[in-house]
Amino acid sequence: METNAAVRMFLRRMRRQTVTIPVPHGIDWKGIGYLFSIVGALLLGAQAWPKPSDPSWHVPALVAGVSTTIIGFAVRYVAHLKQRREIDEAKREAERR
Repeated sequence: METNAAVRMFLRRMRRQTVTIPVPHGIDWKGIGYLFSIVGALLLGAQAWPKPSDPSWHVPALVAGVSTTIIGFAVRYVAHLKQRREIDEAKREAERR
């Protein structure tokens, strides 16, 4: 009886399996949209910058509003990337079956 039979069977199976390489999706339109939204939030914040005669609380409120808007866009984009990875993984899993 051959001692390398198990190894040979394993190697025969491995040769039939294909290797898939992930390919980029192309332009991430959602990411570009978020960038435009961030620029828009900054421009609106610059336009709304308080005048010296405005109450002193306007500056912190404006900075907080613009900051939270930009952070929100960033969090949504990270969630988009995570969802995209999960979809890609599910597709790869389906192809393996």
